[in-house]
Amino acid sequence: MSRSMFPVARVSRTLIDVYIRFSLIALLAVFCFEIFRPFLDLIVWSVILAITLYPLHRRLQRRILAGHGRTATLLIVLVIAVVLVPTYLLGTALIESGEHAMAIARSGELRIPPPSESVAQWPVVGQRIYDFWLLASTDATAVMQKLTPQIKALGVTVIGAVGGLGAGLMVFVGALVVAGIFMAYGEGGAQAASRIASRISGPERGPVILALCTATIRAVAQGVIGIAFIQMLLIGIGFVIKGVPGAGLLALAVLLLGIMQLPASLVTIPVIIFVFATDGASTGNVAFAVYIFVAGLVDNVLKPMVLGRGVAVPMPVVLIGALGGMISGGVIGLFVGPVALAVAYQLFWQWVDEVRVEDVPPADEQTPAAGRALTRES
Repeated sequence: MSRSMFPVARVSRTLIDVYIRFSLIALLAVFCFEIFRPFLDLIVWSVILAITLYPLHRRLQRRILAGHGRTATLLIVLVIAVVLVPTYLLGTALIESGEHAMAIARSGELRIPPPSESVAQWPVVGQRIYDFWLLASTDATAVMQKLTPQIKALGVTVIGAVGGLGAGLMVFVGALVVAGIFMAYGEGGAQAASRIASRISGPERGPVILALCTATIRAVAQGVIGIAFIQMLLIGIGFVIKGVPGAGLLALAVLLLGIMQLPASLVTIPVIIFVFATDGASTGNVAFAVYIFVAGLVDNVLKPMVLGRGVAVPMPVVLIGALGGMISGGVIGLFVGPVALAVAYQLFWQWVDEVRVEDVPPADEQTPAAGRALTRES
């Protein structure tokens, strides 16, 4: 009887050993993640930037015939310059505009032009806007005193946003530096990623999934950030030619809205209304309004053409992943979302299309029952 207990005891002991090993591995993984978590956003951004910029790195390396490290350093310096120079100019313009506005407010020389009579004819809110605008043009001091609480709250919000933007810019610059290191060891990194993917998904599926992830990240970078930049240029040029006040800030707002997957009409429509309210409905203003309105919708045409290019999944899957990832995870989710959804889409259809040999019925079972009956009768 004691002999019959030995197999059960061995099974129990083996199971306990498995549980202990699994618990220790899980504890080690959690501990490592807690150590790595402060750098998670930085590393994710670095991988995204390295994957996006690596084709440009290869082209630049062929042109200048330099090593991987020197080419990566040159590319990162150029990208940082492209990012920091406009940011510095924008910050300087904001500071100067704020100082100028404060000087005008202190001197009491604030002059607001009276509204046009056509403003009162606007549906629903026209009369209210006209009355408030008229009051501001006649007694700007009273309006400023009335709006003081809202102005203070807006100022606190703007300061917080500027601080967050500065911190995000520092993280972005740090991610660019780390991405340069990744690109300097690009070939070794690609081989390591292929080995990891092959170990997880098998030698056949691993490289395919890795190529899918790489193509999806590049498609999102081109289809979201690239299109937002093109849209900013188109709308910004129109603002500058028309002489819209704060054209640079408004163009920057269009870029940020494009990256956040929000419509540019949130900026273009108020600007069109402002132009018509201050300058009337002339032929030039109508042409300006049509151009700006069409330029604000150009992303609806370009995005379906670019997002699905080079990716072995339908464009709606990538677009839904980008939108859902942006809503749930912010800007990083904009890239992680479509990658996860594209991989899940591919794995799902591979599982659907996979037919095992043991699942295929014999030849006689594939013949319909009625056909077999007719065969026997004959």
